[in-house]
Amino acid sequence: MKKIVKVITKNESKEWIRCNGCKKLLYYEELIENKKVCPYCGYHFRLTAKERIEYLLDNGSFKELFRNIKSDDPLNFVDKEPYRAKIDEIEKNGGYSSSIITGEGTINGINVALGVLAFEYIGGSLGAAMGEKLTHLVYYAIENNLPLIVVSASGGARMQEGIISLMQMAKLSAAINDYKKNGKLYISILTNPTYGGTTASFAMLGDIIIAESKAMIGFAGPRVIEQTTKKKLKEDFQTAEFLLSHGFVDMVVERQNLKQEITKLLEFLP
Repeated sequence: MKKIVKVITKNESKEWIRCNGCKKLLYYEELIENKKVCPYCGYHFRLTAKERIEYLLDNGSFKELFRNIKSDDPLNFVDKEPYRAKIDEIEKNGGYSSSIITGEGTINGINVALGVLAFEYIGGSLGAAMGEKLTHLVYYAIENNLPLIVVSASGGARMQEGIISLMQMAKLSAAINDYKKNGKLYISILTNPTYGGTTASFAMLGDIIIAESKAMIGFAGPRVIEQTTKKKLKEDFQTAEFLLSHGFVDMVVERQNLKQEITKLLEFLP
């Protein structure tokens, strides 16, 4: 996945951005107004967790929950730099306490419990703090009789926390099972990218699974699969549309229509 690259043209004083899909130059402010979707080819630029909350929920309705649960360094892990230093820097600069934001808000007036993974926090990776916050959110939704919505954007489990990160898959799956026993509606939204342990646990357990258009979704990435199988994959392999045609997701929705479609589901499947 290429990063957003902002460019300034020689003859213009305004800020422009080149689309990663069709390569056309787009006026950045207009792109923001279009919810970061290219008006020419429909390419969905990646959103931050905070942008996602802004686009999904009614203005001013979000109340963050469980912010006091923060990432830790149980293994004293060091690679290129100490893991502790990395998470401290991210939390200081980005204002995040972990790789997920959890809370309560309204979507067109309907109360929901919402969790949004932050890809900008170590690739939205599943660690102990995310697992704990999302588990708290699930039981909060049970206690308050709320539908649960989780928006995934993740590279998978976090290697810096080893087996502790993998344990979150089982914990979250068990929590969501308790949630479903109480007759609640769980909507899972898959965005680009959703991979690894996230896909192998809570992301694919939704009563309704929605994917954003062209989102890449899977367990292992296409490059790893090709190297393992020694076979060339189809060009659209692991895209949201490919998964829809093979029955792995229920809906593929353009970002501009996402809030409207979720509202319909919440009204029809209470």
